[in-house]
Amino acid sequence: MKVIKKPLPNEFPAYSHIYMDLLEDDGKVLAHLKQNLVNIKHFIYSLPEEKLYYRYAEGKWTIKEILVHIIDDERIFAYRALRYARNDHTPLPGFEQDDYAYYSKANERSLESIFKEYEAVRSATITLFEHLPEDALMRGGVSTGNINKRTVRALAYHIAGHELRHINIIKERYL
Repeated sequence: MKVIKKPLPNEFPAYSHIYMDLLEDDGKVLAHLKQNLVNIKHFIYSLPEEKLYYRYAEGKWTIKEILVHIIDDERIFAYRALRYARNDHTPLPGFEQDDYAYYSKANERSLESIFKEYEAVRSATITLFEHLPEDALMRGGVSTGNINKRTVRALAYHIAGHELRHINIIKERYL
């Protein structure tokens, strides 16, 4: 798989350190994305079904909602990567993740359907980054009022780190 160097701190917003710090500096972010999905699927399927609907506090998401949130976030950040890679400088709006989670109706879906979608999105994400020209990885753009500047390669790492952060939260607070 294509090697994509880990971004420098000036390539992403400060809050993204919580994601970047979870990733190795080996350039294998795409291979990690592929393996992460295998690991996550195995982990989630090992849980009792009732855990998939558990909320550790009022207003917090269930595990199914977290999984669909990861999928939604990946779609949005891969789209941003495509826009930036194609040198589109139009600022992109943010999104309201709690609305996305609520309206996803994740708890009404089967785990199989969630992972079918997860696998399709992950395959598309990896394919996108695999086929971007090298110079596109250093292009960047902004979202949410010019405060969240990112390079394309930082977006690849955001996707992988965001996923790991949520899986860590599941392990810490849901089990």
